[in-house]
Amino acid sequence: MAIEGQAGEDPAGRYEGETPPVKRRKPLLIALLILAALVLVALGVRHFATKARESNGRPAAAVNVGKAVRADVPVNISALGTVQPVVTATVRTQLAGTLFKLFFQDGQMVRQGQVLAQIDPRPYALALAQAKANLARDQAQLAAAQVDLGRYQTLLRQDSIASQQVDTQRATVHQLVATVAADRAGIGTAQLNLEYTSVKAPVTGRAGIRQVDIGNYLTPSDTNGIVVVTQLDPIDVTFSVPQAQLSAIGHEAGSGAGLPVQARDQNSLAQITAGHFLTFDNQVDTTTGTVKAKARFDNSGNALFPSQFVNVSMLVQTLHGVVTVPVGAVRHGAPGDFVFVLQPDHTVKLVPVKIGPSTADRIAILSGLAAGSTVVTEGADGLEDGASVRLPGEHGTPGKNGGHKGGHGHGHHASGTSRSSDAAGG
Repeated sequence: MAIEGQAGEDPAGRYEGETPPVKRRKPLLIALLILAALVLVALGVRHFATKARESNGRPAAAVNVGKAVRADVPVNISALGTVQPVVTATVRTQLAGTLFKLFFQDGQMVRQGQVLAQIDPRPYALALAQAKANLARDQAQLAAAQVDLGRYQTLLRQDSIASQQVDTQRATVHQLVATVAADRAGIGTAQLNLEYTSVKAPVTGRAGIRQVDIGNYLTPSDTNGIVVVTQLDPIDVTFSVPQAQLSAIGHEAGSGAGLPVQARDQNSLAQITAGHFLTFDNQVDTTTGTVKAKARFDNSGNALFPSQFVNVSMLVQTLHGVVTVPVGAVRHGAPGDFVFVLQPDHTVKLVPVKIGPSTADRIAILSGLAAGSTVVTEGADGLEDGASVRLPGEHGTPGKNGGHKGGHGHGHHASGTSRSSDAAGG
């Protein structure tokens, strides 16, 4: 007979103190996971070590090089200028009258003294005739008064008349002399007014668009006048100069150096015309720290047009015999401006330099580099101090430092545009 519910046995049929199978498997799973993690770490370390060995064995970077040579470098000041005529004259009539004729076309080149317009001359011709008639009348009265004065003086010597009558006649003669003088002045005024009816060009230049039509009644107070004439040759260009350059420019201009100035096109590529520095303004603009300057140009070919914008390049001085390198050799980075100098063992050395003004293809090195040094001009991206390089035509060989590590070499090319003289000063 079976006895139900034996002591020490649970309903599932397990005895007290026996370990369940699930609990026995947990430590085994944990150990397997730890082992797998260790294997992955080992594989990763091996992978990165392999990559590092491959990196150290890369071929040397291919570069182009150039020489640092001594040359003369001009120091220019560049600015944006505005063409300004020497004379801009608004032609107005000097007396009131009706416009009779016009003797020019819009945009025509006119000469100084050329008649541009004709005001109705008839009223002024009549005024001149009247002035001449007044003069003739007063001259006749003066002649009669002088004859009478002579007679009175004869009678006075004969004691036939009173001296007061002679004095009165003498005063009458003097009055008529003054009247005749006034008549002559009136004739001069009438003649001048008659000449003013022919409106003439005050300067040689280009006439603008006419502001009046034939038949208009003109007065000297008309705001727009008849036409505007601008002198084109010579012509000026105004531009602004930093106040720091005043002393250098003033010294050169005062020494009679001439300071040549070029007017260039909008892209500053082609020269339009050449001129010379003229003068400064008499004060500095406190809002911008600049002073206005003016240069004068011969403009016989009408290359410059009033109010045109041009790029101005003014030669301040020339640096003689300074060390220069190709523009592409100068880099910018954490050390500042620097170049990579090629060493005898085909490695490069990072050399900080102080740069100066530049031309289209070379830049001046004021300090830090000796003439004759070989510098890297192309392929410097990714180089660092001590990196191995190879020159054009050489076969690639593994370099001890590689050619593409990170470091100071992550710089930028120096700008190839012309540098102003203030850059040369630091």
